[in-house]
Amino acid sequence: MDYDRTTMPSVYDAGRGYAPTVLNFWLCTIAAVVPGEGIDDILDLGCGTGRYSAALAAHFDARVVAVDPSRRMLSEARRKAADRVRFVHGSGEAVPLVDQAVDMVFISMVFHHFENPQRAAEECRRVLRDGGAVCLRAGATDRIDSYPYVPFFPRTRSLLNENLQSLAFIEVTFLDAGFRLVHHEVVSSEVAGSWNMYAEKIAHRADSILAQLPDEEFAAGLAALRDYADTARPSEPVIEPVDFFVFRRT
Repeated sequence: MDYDRTTMPSVYDAGRGYAPTVLNFWLCTIAAVVPGEGIDDILDLGCGTGRYSAALAAHFDARVVAVDPSRRMLSEARRKAADRVRFVHGSGEAVPLVDQAVDMVFISMVFHHFENPQRAAEECRRVLRDGGAVCLRAGATDRIDSYPYVPFFPRTRSLLNENLQSLAFIEVTFLDAGFRLVHHEVVSSEVAGSWNMYAEKIAHRADSILAQLPDEEFAAGLAALRDYADTARPSEPVIEPVDFFVFRRT
């Protein structure tokens, strides 16, 4: 998807932003597998509006190069205070860094957007220093029925099957690019503190799958979601499964 041809950059943070506690949860999840010692430089590949960029720099006490192909997403990212973060226009298939420039590559929910995933994985290996790690948060076809908006927008099942990759594909892609898998877990991640909050986030349509639905179909699904939210417990959080991989450069 060409985000620059959509309204998504201006609403992305409202629709896909994190509560500080959730962001900290993910930083701790990453650090539990990839300790901060020896991490001086991080590539935030497919950084979007920079949801993680400044937080990665602060948590790991590192310099961050945040790369994205969307100039409008980068424009939104640059509005945020970001010490030791440099935002750069570029793609996963042609990362604008020299060889062995970083100690960690972070990729969050964008691997399925790469036009050539194998080339992107090879680029990750090229820019990583010896022993460096790729930390990957990903959606996968294996989890489609567990994603919270799917029951309300039935066509998203087929769209997700068309757009996402399988867990096996993700693993093999990195193994073929010269990595070894050192960690994989399914993380239960909170996307909203309640179903009403979730419905308000979904209303921004800041999701590349939901953006593909016809307007009438999206409106009907949103209405169904809001009806469900009105019956749910007010404090019931909305959880989605996220596959978290760590690959090491061999």
